[in-house]
Amino acid sequence: MPNRFKQFKYVITGLLLLAASINSFAEDKIIKIGATSGPQAQVLEVVKRIIERQPGLKLQIIEFNDYIQPNAALDAGELDANSYQHRPFLNAQIKARGYKLIGVGRTITGPMALYSKKYRTLAALPAGAKIGLPNDPANESRVLLLLQKNGLIKLRTGIDPVSGVNATPIDIVENPKKFKFVEIDAAQLPRTLDDLDASAINADYAVKAGLNPARDSLVIESADGPYACLIAVREKDKDQPWLQKLVKAYQSEEVKKFVETEFKGGMLAAS
Repeated sequence: MPNRFKQFKYVITGLLLLAASINSFAEDKIIKIGATSGPQAQVLEVVKRIIERQPGLKLQIIEFNDYIQPNAALDAGELDANSYQHRPFLNAQIKARGYKLIGVGRTITGPMALYSKKYRTLAALPAGAKIGLPNDPANESRVLLLLQKNGLIKLRTGIDPVSGVNATPIDIVENPKKFKFVEIDAAQLPRTLDDLDASAINADYAVKAGLNPARDSLVIESADGPYACLIAVREKDKDQPWLQKLVKAYQSEEVKKFVETEFKGGMLAAS
């Protein structure tokens, strides 16, 4: 009889442990978060490891190859969050498409830069040079402002990307070298370097193509602009507890060290 009681006790204990394990697993909340493939997804993998060291939250990373679909998927409820864009881009998307999205927390910054396989300096770009630009309003404006800052063109007054007043080539009022601008999907710009005189490439696509903005560019954007990337969520989710954990993980020392080691100045950690 005592042996039977002992066996029964072990069975009950085992069932309780199993139930606790199942219950713990069931309580883990799965957050679907979108990111563009390349540096954004790489950094998110580090964030995922940090998050999942503690029970209760798991990340499912969904990778995209363009800048449009992550916001569409988030607005449609197919994602819980995305992490790939800066505030001017998000604001432009909200204005154009009516999304009920909001940006929270700085993640990483990828400096925009101008690259060329034909010329080694900005001054060497010839008159009439063909320059590739991203075809989305926020990043196209970003490039034109970079060119203006370096004295290559002059834009009309009133351009303010933070408030959604973006520049396009028709806003150029001075173009001494008569540069010709070619609007191309941002993801395709690395491929244009064989054909165009120069192309402006977002850092995530540049790094994915084997370029380092700090080393390989003709000119690079300064780090003090409004273009730090952020996490986007639907407006109704802006106070979710899991979002606070996500921001904290992104802004951790572990992520900072990974970005510094992996990208060597090509991407910058949140500050």
